[in-house]
Amino acid sequence: MPAARTTRRTWWIVGLSLLLVASCLALTAGLGMLASGRLNRSLEQPHVAEIRVRGPIALRGGAGLLTGESASAERIVEQLERARQNPNARVVLLRVDSPGGGVNAAREIWATVRRVQESGKPVVAFFEDTAASGGYYISAPADRIVAMPDTITGSIGVILIIPDLSGLYEKLGIRMQVVKSGTFKDMGSSDRPLTSEERALLERLVREAYDEFVRVVAEGRAMPPERVRELADGRIYTGRQAKELGLVDELGGYRDALAVAGQLAGLGAEPAVRVYSPQPTFWESLSRTTARFLFGRDDAGPVGVLPTGPIELRYELATLG
Repeated sequence: MPAARTTRRTWWIVGLSLLLVASCLALTAGLGMLASGRLNRSLEQPHVAEIRVRGPIALRGGAGLLTGESASAERIVEQLERARQNPNARVVLLRVDSPGGGVNAAREIWATVRRVQESGKPVVAFFEDTAASGGYYISAPADRIVAMPDTITGSIGVILIIPDLSGLYEKLGIRMQVVKSGTFKDMGSSDRPLTSEERALLERLVREAYDEFVRVVAEGRAMPPERVRELADGRIYTGRQAKELGLVDELGGYRDALAVAGQLAGLGAEPAVRVYSPQPTFWESLSRTTARFLFGRDDAGPVGVLPTGPIELRYELATLG
């Protein structure tokens, strides 16, 4: 009997050990799946991936107490890539409320929108209050564009602003002493007007960026480039005007855009929606908390971003002030 009890005890120990090992392996695998997102994906249903583009478009940025909200191309590209790689994200709804921004930032988002489409997933753009210049650029390739009737859109063009403060400097007695390695090294300095040669060089840069904008719109909207150039003189349009001109497909609100997205993806007119958004940084959380305490809202401060350098080409709606 003692031998039989010893054998049973041994088998119990072996069995419990195997069960413990199997539980540990299952827990490890579950944690790994959770970390990689596979577990979440296995539990979620097919959905519309909503990605928001709000504020001026910059390569990097976020929401600040003094600068307001900006659309970070770095973050938006990451969200688009997540939607592209997630098999349950059947269609992307690009929710745009932006006056545009940097040429390179807009192009980064545009290129990722194209990658999403090349993966077989449609993209629907929805224009809220403003979808102008760079905001339109990133939306041009969308399979469908839905705008609110009084959306401000268009402003197709390129702008380069260089302040000339020479008159002010003269009144203040300020003089710049410049040592440079070449004729054009201080091009764009604010202490003097542009020379004719400098203006010609900058106009060439603007023209190249403008030609690319025209190409993107012509390709995305299936329009002859000549027709796009007629519309792309920098003027703005309402959503109604844009629809008449072929720059948008439909007029409607958010629910209408969502229905269009759902129908394109075969999810019906009332599809499930998942908002793809990055986690705010510590400083963004702090600024939002401060803004909420001081102003009663999260996005206090003028909507704007600091320029990234002395000269920057921008697909942006020009504003006074």
